[in-house]
Amino acid sequence: MATFEEQTACVVEALFSDLLSEDESECRSLETDSGERMQLAGGAPTRFDPVVVASRLRQIGDQCNVDFERVSSEALAEVLKGKMEKFGAAVDSLSRSWSDQNPEMVYERVFLGVSVKLLMYVAKKVPAMVHPNQLIKVINGNFRVRNYIEAHGGWENLDN
Repeated sequence: MATFEEQTACVVEALFSDLLSEDESECRSLETDSGERMQLAGGAPTRFDPVVVASRLRQIGDQCNVDFERVSSEALAEVLKGKMEKFGAAVDSLSRSWSDQNPEMVYERVFLGVSVKLLMYVAKKVPAMVHPNQLIKVINGNFRVRNYIEAHGGWENLDN
């Protein structure tokens, strides 16, 4: 079985493939869970399908209604200028603020939504500055988010 980190990398790569696709209609119809088992490098077959998970993750990002141009955050301002080394700090700051203002929202889910939404936003403004490893590091580096995903049965059960 693939590690959490390996699965995260597969999901983010599938998400990037979706985001960088030229055909927007193709992006929105990614989730076509065939039910077939997938085998990751050196592991046993699994029901994990990164394309399906990426589609679900994108839907979480689509539900995020943060207006990045109106938010006051030093880290966010740096990211919007193309300084992606502040991406993790910006996502964490925005997630904490949003979950504090909306107590019905779970921080970990907000974190996933904000990270995807901000990535999509920056990818449209400064596409050359956006790379999969930025989102991979942010997700893998957040212990709370990792525990949340694992407590729900892993990536394959996100939003099931």
